Amino acid sequence: MPAATATSPWYKHLWPWIIIGILTTSVCLSLTMVSIAVRNPDNLVNDNYYEAGKGINRSLDRELLAQTLNLKASVHLDELTGEVEVRLTGNSDPQALELNLISPTQPDRDRKVQLTRSEPGRYVGQLDDKVEGRRFVELLGSQGDHVWRLFEEEKVEHGVTLQLGDEAIQGAEHL
Repeated sequence: MPAATATSPWYKHLWPWIIIGILTTSVCLSLTMVSIAVRNPDNLVNDNYYEAGKGINRSLDRELLAQTLNLKASVHLDELTGEVEVRLTGNSDPQALELNLISPTQPDRDRKVQLTRSEPGRYVGQLDDKVEGRRFVELLGSQGDHVWRLFEEEKVEHGVTLQLGDEAIQGAEHL
């Protein structure tokens, strides 16, 4: 009769622990990814496409009005004081303007500045914090009962003057 050999228990071998380690790591990483996805939802998805489409047409109408009025603006952000100065040229001179610095991906970094007319063609406002990087720059004003808009994508830096109204309107180049 052959002699019986004693084998050591499974937990004393290396391979079961390697397999358990791989499975445990994958479960932990999966749970981490799920928790990140739940805590940081994607806010760039729009559920109401019809309303967004109507908004695009309204935006084009406002931009075409600005083009008809020959509006151009230069925007200067002062790094030390946070002052925003806008020089507006064209056939419109409203009492107040609204400047929106919109982040393409992070809504919490959007900034809105109310600008008041200090003299004809010159508007000033105040930024609370430093804004830098790629932004959609939107300048809103009114002419009579109609609202016009200058809108461009710019790299915003303090001390640099941005020019609005010098590019063709996106989506309406044929006009």
